[in-house]
Amino acid sequence: MMQTEALMLTQEWDKTFPKSQTVKHEKVTFVNRYGITLAADLYTPKNAAGPLAAIAVSGPFGAVKEQCSGLYAQTMAERGFLAMAFDPSFTGESGGQPRYMASPDINTEDFQAAVDFLSVQEQVDPERIGIIGICGWGGMALNAAALDTRIKATVTSTMYDMSRVNAKGYFDAADSADARYETKQALNAARTEAYRKGVYSRAGGCLPYPAPEDVPDFVKDYTAYYKTPRGYHVRSLNSNEGWNTIGTMSFLNQPILQYSNEIRSAVLMIHGEKAHSCYFSRDAFADMVKDSPYAANKELLLIPNASHTDLYDQVDIIPFDKIDAFFRNNL
Repeated sequence: MMQTEALMLTQEWDKTFPKSQTVKHEKVTFVNRYGITLAADLYTPKNAAGPLAAIAVSGPFGAVKEQCSGLYAQTMAERGFLAMAFDPSFTGESGGQPRYMASPDINTEDFQAAVDFLSVQEQVDPERIGIIGICGWGGMALNAAALDTRIKATVTSTMYDMSRVNAKGYFDAADSADARYETKQALNAARTEAYRKGVYSRAGGCLPYPAPEDVPDFVKDYTAYYKTPRGYHVRSLNSNEGWNTIGTMSFLNQPILQYSNEIRSAVLMIHGEKAHSCYFSRDAFADMVKDSPYAANKELLLIPNASHTDLYDQVDIIPFDKIDAFFRNNL
């Protein structure tokens, strides 16, 4: 029998967004197939009559459920869905040792474990479960949708392909065997040093606020979110010291979107047209529908004049009406 780890869960409201008066909120835990206990916030519409369609939400990469994913989940609950925002393995209030690691496999499994949990809740219709992945967890959501036939609909918002950016750099500027070899050399040297010292170094989160003038605009956008009251959270990796230096190493040679072309269920990909990261969604969508017999229920929605972080928390820009309609039509 799966054993649940005892987690220290904060009971007071500590989100970066205000609490809704029309939604019931509670802390829950569930276990993935690796035995890691995950912490989540469950949002249920008050006075809702079940069984309900349910949605699991996670992301961005390096964030916690008290930030963007919680905002998305609570908003979807306000619209009548049962929604759950969870911290991935090794981060936030979830279990897993060592801390601050990421894994293409385990983090895809985290989404599947969320579906496990939702599938057995009395107030949930197990045939009507969807997922939302934000930023780096958008790529993990597509990977989960390609693997888990219980997922009937998937939304990605401001999606990052973490395999691509780790292996090729931003805008594919380091897409060569030599560049990857240098990256691997540096990461493996860090592994040796960490093992010698018995402690992992941290890669650093966002830059201090305000960001220096000579950094790209998207770095300034990240800093303006993660390092200010707008989005700062004490447990967020991006708000503080970031991932372990070798935390994302396995993404270098483990492409997570290999079989997205075989996703049969509905997918809505949303991205800001002005976002530095928009090419991730454009290219992933093109690959997903190319020569696919399942292209008819796939859609790419580009939001005019929106940046990457606008889709984190700007509720006048995030197309919640569109997301609502998408899930109602496909769950």
